[in-house]
Amino acid sequence: MKRKLIAAIGIAGMMVSIAACGDDGGSGGSDKSGADAKELTVWLTVDAQNNWPELVKAADAAVTKKHPGIKINHEYYGWPDKNTKLDAVLATDKAPDVVEMGNTEMLGYMVKGAFAPLDTSKFDNSSAWLDGLKASVTYEDKTYGVPYYAGGRVANWRKDLFASVGVKSTPKTYDELTAALDKVQKKEGDKFSAWYQPTRDWYAAMSFVYDAGGSIAVESGGQWKGNLSSPESVKGLEAFKNVVDTYMHGDKTKDESDRYIVYGQGKSGMIFAPAWEGATAAAKENDKTGKLKGNVENFVMPGPSGKNLPVFLGGSDLAVPVKSDAQAVAAEWINAFTGSSGQKGLIAKGNLPNNKTDLATLKDDPATAVPATAAESNWFVPMAPGWGQVEKAQVLQTMLQSIGTGKKSVEAAAKEADAAIDKVINNK
Repeated sequence: MKRKLIAAIGIAGMMVSIAACGDDGGSGGSDKSGADAKELTVWLTVDAQNNWPELVKAADAAVTKKHPGIKINHEYYGWPDKNTKLDAVLATDKAPDVVEMGNTEMLGYMVKGAFAPLDTSKFDNSSAWLDGLKASVTYEDKTYGVPYYAGGRVANWRKDLFASVGVKSTPKTYDELTAALDKVQKKEGDKFSAWYQPTRDWYAAMSFVYDAGGSIAVESGGQWKGNLSSPESVKGLEAFKNVVDTYMHGDKTKDESDRYIVYGQGKSGMIFAPAWEGATAAAKENDKTGKLKGNVENFVMPGPSGKNLPVFLGGSDLAVPVKSDAQAVAAEWINAFTGSSGQKGLIAKGNLPNNKTDLATLKDDPATAVPATAAESNWFVPMAPGWGQVEKAQVLQTMLQSIGTGKKSVEAAAKEADAAIDKVINNK
């Protein structure tokens, strides 16, 4: 309750700030644009710190070249605690100037006026931003963020393990996939996860829900309502539970945050994850088996429906808090980080770009064809005003843990999740 009160106070303060600054449709109020700022504070998640720190340095260099003497501070946060810390700091006068947001987190903050409007003409490839990412930074026809990268999911498996049971090519159907997994599971034993699928990974679970024709929520007459207990959604959740029950022999209360580490430890034969995770697991510092380099392979995930499993086209956005006193320079840093050069670097790390122009080129390259193809069948979260509250309450993760640990049946857990969703999903 205390955290919620702090957040509420912070949002109220932001609304006052908006009224005081006025709305020029650019990168902040004209009197506080911060074009001559001497200091910039950038909040990113640990993904950037661990996986592409050189891109952060390149953006810093571009800004310091234009603004000699400027001091750029970086703070890195894990996804589970990032928003709690952000809510608290937004209630003060020490807001960061740039903050990374998951694209599903943007809506709640935009509704409450937490971020400054941005001029899209100042950002590379803005006319070609991917639709799902563009939607995530748009509210009432104004833009409040810049897409950073997209994250589609792909399957990744160890070629040596599957070859050892006679499987020498990636599966084209779900039946082929499960037949191959069954062989590996039998060979490796019940302490090994043929498919390491963290129970609380709602991005993967909802792919099964959408594959079965279900959804998280549905809208009718301007009102949203939870839909996880519908027959179609339950069918998808049952398929996900079967994966966890059959192939996942790790801790069934964990999320996906350290999945690539577990994979690198040689405890699993396959993962379904953002495309970069397989390569990261195989990196020297993470590969504890000494066998993964050149031996992990991405492929498009087939679904039980007979089609490619629809993937969550998620990713991250970068926003400028309305309380920032360096909004103009913050926008420059964002463009240096997410612009054409930055996108090339992110693509090289296994991410999908933030724009259609770059995405189209990836299907022609064998190294990137899999994630680009997988991204063609996708889903996104309900664009409901209270979706951020659903995420903050971890409704889906709680439901999945109850299902995966056997604490509740699929039907009971889904009904409980729908009730929790209905309480907040229409709240601004």
